[in-house]
Amino acid sequence: MAVALYMDVHVPGPITQQLRRRGVDVLTAQEDAHDQVDDENVLGRATVLERVVFTQDVLFRVLAEDWQRQGREFAGLLFGPQLGGTIGQYVADLELIAQSSEPDEWRNVVQFLPFPRRP
Repeated sequence: MAVALYMDVHVPGPITQQLRRRGVDVLTAQEDAHDQVDDENVLGRATVLERVVFTQDVLFRVLAEDWQRQGREFAGLLFGPQLGGTIGQYVADLELIAQSSEPDEWRNVVQFLPFPRRP
């Protein structure tokens, strides 16, 4: 089963658009009417929907790391800092995750993106 993604409000639209063109199941916080709620509610909502969150918000990443320490369950969080990679790198990494891994592999995981590239 492919990994479904949930895009936080801080994710640029072109990332979502390119992933959809590649057949990745993506839902945005805006589409889910969760663009005006706090990160804790977004993380909880994505978990209920069994979707791994992608965010570029460092405070959201810190929240997920706090949930890890507290033993609180969540579907997973992928963090890509705004200045840490290109749209193309994020799209490639998110597509790889969505199409070649299983949702259970990401449960309670916080993963930094982009993945290291070989020179």
